[in-house]
Amino acid sequence: MDILKSSLKEISTAVRAKKISAQEVAEFYLKRATAHNPKLNAYITMNADVLAQANEIDSKIAKGEDLSSKKLLGVPFGIKDMLCTKGLKTTAASKILENFIPPYDATVVSRIKSNGGVVLGKLNQDEFAMGSSNETSFYGLCRNPWDLDRVPGGSSGGSAAAQAAGLAAATIGTDTGGSIRQPASYCGIVGVKPTYGRVSRYGIIAYASSLDQAGPMVNSVEDAALVLESICGFDQMDSTTSQRSDIQFSQNLNKSVKGLKIGVLKEFLSDQLDSDVKKALELSIENLKKQGAEIVEVSIPLTKHAVPIYYLIASSEASSNLSRYDGVKFGYRHDFKDLSSVSLDSFYSKTRGDGFGSEVKRRIIMGTYCLSSGYYEAYYGKASQVRRMLKAQFSDVFKSCDALISPVSTTPAFKIGERIDDALAMYLNDIFTVSTNLAGIPGMSIPYGLSQKNLPIGIQLMCKDFDEQKMLNIAAALEETSPVRGAQPKGFA
Repeated sequence: MDILKSSLKEISTAVRAKKISAQEVAEFYLKRATAHNPKLNAYITMNADVLAQANEIDSKIAKGEDLSSKKLLGVPFGIKDMLCTKGLKTTAASKILENFIPPYDATVVSRIKSNGGVVLGKLNQDEFAMGSSNETSFYGLCRNPWDLDRVPGGSSGGSAAAQAAGLAAATIGTDTGGSIRQPASYCGIVGVKPTYGRVSRYGIIAYASSLDQAGPMVNSVEDAALVLESICGFDQMDSTTSQRSDIQFSQNLNKSVKGLKIGVLKEFLSDQLDSDVKKALELSIENLKKQGAEIVEVSIPLTKHAVPIYYLIASSEASSNLSRYDGVKFGYRHDFKDLSSVSLDSFYSKTRGDGFGSEVKRRIIMGTYCLSSGYYEAYYGKASQVRRMLKAQFSDVFKSCDALISPVSTTPAFKIGERIDDALAMYLNDIFTVSTNLAGIPGMSIPYGLSQKNLPIGIQLMCKDFDEQKMLNIAAALEETSPVRGAQPKGFA
């Protein structure tokens, strides 16, 4: 079988039927990672035990054990370095956690393993998931396999690059303000940000706790549905997880959009849209019409304030979450010659000053200011109020339409170094994605075009809370008409 072109279901079925061994599949992806990762820097850490995990699966099959319930049997995963992996270094791409080896797995990771998946290694990202380009990693920038001079997007850039280049059968990313969808768009893969509470956050290193969600970054909508149903569901270790049981996404996948009403957000039809992105959006809308969907223009006025709201809330929560990294209990500590002569303030400032990168420090400072006495109500408090109003406006729109369609980003992938010194330009890159996180609704990116420079372009779908099934169904219909379905970057096919 052609492993690289096989779906996750096809891989697991073949492993279960002994047509190929889990070890052969793991060796295939390890070989590709060894050959191509030096060009991309997608992996930070490889898992030395991956072949042992694969061999254990093969042994169980040989013994005749019933593994029919294992949906991801023998499927090698790359895991974003934001998720804890037992016995495997987890750094959040930061110096301050450079030697941290968790004693437990994140729930997402444990559910992948319980479904027969194996962990290939940990993937590069922006430090603490704070970035839109994967240029802020302590372990060096990650490159886009479609053009090595361009960014893969962020913060889950390593996940997107590894998936697009075929260095894993599937990858996991996290999304706080677009960190799954934007790199998925830039690298030409499918990326899903689930409803807040659909997937457990236990074991995910916290950035902004009210916004963070993990999700699949894969080659197809079918693969996305399979991974999502494998990792979601109630978790007693995360009180924010939903107890809903409607999670058989792959089994219920339906490619019909006939009779559905799909809204186009007026506020997202920006003059700033790159012409190639605009063409891809127009084509996707036209093809949905041909398939029987009704397209309507809708308005959510508060989306124009989404970016500042997001950065106020996210930075404030980051300031609180990252205060635990002080060099006392674990993580990096500044090399003091004589601790007895060092004041507590100096201990903290030197450790955190060395351990955090510039973007992380920028957001901590901004968040601390927003939470400080006299400014809390004016900034964080007001942003939280507008967030609730934004969520209400989304709820109202979904009363009159089944889904929303929009661009993922204003442009395809930009060049390395192009925006790294312009924080405002980098933040505005999230203009079409942060609203879904603020509202807590699901969103995803589907490849739907190539620019004149042969760069992937993704289209974003959004649905109401816990309506992932409908979103995936519409995505599957779009995928059928995508002019770039199955396209791969040259040099990695």
